[in-house]
Order: sequence, then structure tokens, then C-alpha cells
Amino acid sequence: MAVKMRLARRGRKKAPFYHIVIADARAPRDGKFIEKIGSYNPTTVPATIELDRQKAFDWLSQGVQPTDTVNAILKFKGVLYRKHLARGVKKGAMTQEAADQLLETFINAKEAKVAARFEKTSQEKLDFYARLSGTAAAKKVEAAPVEEQNAFREESSEVEVSEAEPTVEVVQEAEPTADVVKEAKPTAEVVKEAEPIVAEVKEAEPTVEEVKEAEPIVAEVSGEEE
Repeated sequence: MAVKMRLARRGRKKAPFYHIVIADARAPRDGKFIEKIGSYNPTTVPATIELDRQKAFDWLSQGVQPTDTVNAILKFKGVLYRKHLARGVKKGAMTQEAADQLLETFINAKEAKVAARFEKTSQEKLDFYARLSGTAAAKKVEAAPVEEQNAFREESSEVEVSEAEPTVEVVQEAEPTADVVKEAKPTAEVVKEAEPIVAEVKEAEPTVEEVKEAEPIVAEVSGEEE
């Protein structure tokens, strides 16, 4: 029976999570397996890998073939390096103590690198949330020299004043519209009613007959002179 070391998918849709298992090569990917030796979560930064190194080394020693992805995981976790050192010890190139020391140094360096990467990711998340809440800008101002703090406050005050100024739309709304101005002007009918009527003016003027009556009669004047 061909046995392989491979991944078995778990988790929900679009959130994969894998088990590292020892299974029959003819079995379905997510079917039965012989033993589970670890897990692999690619959704985190960096990816989270949990592996039983001793069990993985024992199965490799028995001839189990890993898939490409599992082979990369074994290389990263130092299992393949341990297999390489065990071959050197078997050939007499080094002692077991020296091999164990080299393996421990390798694993410690890898673990420190992973821990630093996790810490960096966590700090990046904290900085991102701080920028969203605005606390990062306040801390930056507090840590800056006095002159830079004053400059920052002046800039912020200018921004507040500019925001307080009325906008163009508000000014336009405050101005009287053309319809209001037109309504305020007197219409043609009102002007006509205010002007004196020509007929009334003419009636007020003396008529020709009244003028004639007011003038002295020529005949009477001439008789008096005689």
C-alpha cells in the first residue's frame, strides 16, 4: 500500500484550513487517513504551521512520500534538515551531539524569525486602527518639538476657520433672486394708475368760452372811450 503525507482540507468556504495527515494514496483527499501529524493555516500572516516533528521524521524514515506543499512545510520546520543530519551521522561525518546542536540552532533561528514576523503584523494592525481612530496623530504631536506642535495647531486652526466660512451655495441662497426683484418693482398697471389722467387735466383747463367771457368786450371798451 502506497502511503503519502499530504494535506486534508477543512474549514468553511473561502477560509481554508488544512490537516497534515498520513493517508493511503488511493483514498480521497478529504477521506480517511491513518494519522494526523499537524495543521496548516494559510489565511494568517505569516501562515500558521503546527507540526509534530518527531512523527514526521519517523514516517519519512519509513519511506512515506510527502506532496510538494507538505515537503515545503517539512523543509521550513527543519524535518528535512534533521533527515540530512541523520544521514551524516550514519556515515560518520559528525557526531549525534553535533547534529543535535546544529538542528537546535536551525529551529531556534526559524522560530525567532516567525515570532518577529507575527509581532510585526500585530504592530501593523495596531497602527492601522490607531490611524483610523486618530490617536496616532495626537501621539505624533505630543512627541514632536514645541515648534512643530505650534505649527500643527496653527494648520488645524486654519482648517477649522476655512470650514466655518459660508460656502458659495449659502451666499447664493442669501442673495435675492431675480423673481423677488421683479416682484418688488411697480408694474406697468400701477404706474399708469398713479399718473394723472389726460382727460382730467384737460377738464381742469379753462374752456374757450370761459376765456372769452373773462375778456372785456371790445364794444363796451370802445363806447366808453367815445
